[in-house]
Amino acid sequence: MIIKSAKFITSSAKFSQCPAVKAPEFAFIGRSNVGKSSLINMVTGIPGLAKVSSTPGKTQTINHFLINDEWYIADLPGYGYAKVSAKLRTKWSLEVEHYIIKRDNLVCLFVLIDSRISPQESDTRFMEMLGLKQVPFARIFTKTDKLKPGEVKKAVQKYDELMLDTWEELPVTFISSSTRKTGKEELLNFIEQSINIFKKSG
Repeated sequence: MIIKSAKFITSSAKFSQCPAVKAPEFAFIGRSNVGKSSLINMVTGIPGLAKVSSTPGKTQTINHFLINDEWYIADLPGYGYAKVSAKLRTKWSLEVEHYIIKRDNLVCLFVLIDSRISPQESDTRFMEMLGLKQVPFARIFTKTDKLKPGEVKKAVQKYDELMLDTWEELPVTFISSSTRKTGKEELLNFIEQSINIFKKSG
């Protein structure tokens, strides 16, 4: 797939405010500071499309972008650490959960995982919830340029071993680096194939 155009559409503080669209949609989520905005910019090839910040928890709304006038990217607030009140974190969590469960045109939720750190309960618990709710998702291990190839493999294996205790099958997995543009082609191919399936099923 070639990205010819990408434009910001709207920011929604609540799920009910999200644009009413029937086009296929792909959402990105992860713990705060996992590199979500950088990854979206890398995938689309448009620096600055999603606002990158050094402050964890900067994304506080559901941000929609229209790609190639054909499909959507949704940038979701991160979970985990953020310099906001517990009350506000709970509010974000509820709105994101509503989005994940009720968004009919959501084709795939990309769950971003920082490859540099050991498996986090917040990540495994979140993916467990997705499995129970039957939400289609894929894992993306980020910031792999900070590790040696062997270390990246070990990082993925740690999550695999942990998840296989309760999962019958592991989700689709991607290795990425926004700096080196690793994984861009694989992600775009996956999105293109998923859009074709979505159209046929519709």
